[in-house]
Amino acid sequence: MSSVEEPQSREPIDVHMVLAVMMDQLADLAWQKLGLRHDVGSGKIAPNLSQAKSAIDVIVSISKILDPHLDDEDRRQVQGMVRDLQINYVERNQGNA
Repeated sequence: MSSVEEPQSREPIDVHMVLAVMMDQLADLAWQKLGLRHDVGSGKIAPNLSQAKSAIDVIVSISKILDPHLDDEDRRQVQGMVRDLQINYVERNQGNA
């Protein structure tokens, strides 16, 4: 009996799935940078609106790429997330004007 294991058959990496994961991670960072969640690293509220805007802009771009590949429920969730991030960014940014 050999100690070498046979490689398991796996599906190829799906780019759209990777983009969806990236978008979720960026959304978490955007909420932190908006100052609406604690920073994971420091445990403190540490707003940085410039970084929040960058994260939101990338999320918008990814959402446009993913849109044709989403079912109706996922599309509504993504659109809602984008809308909520954008609204909160505008509200936070107006407070600094």
